[in-house]
Amino acid sequence: MRRLLIGVVLLAALGAVARFELHAQVKPAGTEPEEKPLYVPPGPAKSVEVGNFYLRKRDYRAALSRFKEAADADPTYADAYLGLGKVYEKIGLKRKALDAYRKYLDALPSEKDAEDAKAVHRAMARLERQTKARPSRQSEWRAARSRSN
Repeated sequence: MRRLLIGVVLLAALGAVARFELHAQVKPAGTEPEEKPLYVPPGPAKSVEVGNFYLRKRDYRAALSRFKEAADADPTYADAYLGLGKVYEKIGLKRKALDAYRKYLDALPSEKDAEDAKAVHRAMARLERQTKARPSRQSEWRAARSRSN
């Protein structure tokens, strides 16, 4: 009985060693697989598509992340700046929204497309009125600080 038990243990050990050797075979130099990055961002069009989804769901943080990702991937992709402008406007960053809308109009490939962007022109006019009529909190803080000195 003891010999049978030792035989079973030895067979199990030999099987484990054989499996380990199969996985640890040495490959010739240069045939090792390249390491893939953990996250490969999609193209700018897909990022904008996902950003628009998040914008419709009112998840502004996620939408902002996707639109920034698209703008970083392709700085000439106009739709990324349109999305950034919409998100910045929704979260109350009016100056950033204006800048993003301006970049959108600059990145459009033709004048015809710029003329078709009337909604952006209207949003820019509204934001310019709001930012001129109401000073930013930072400028209010600076003015109060200068008065106290």
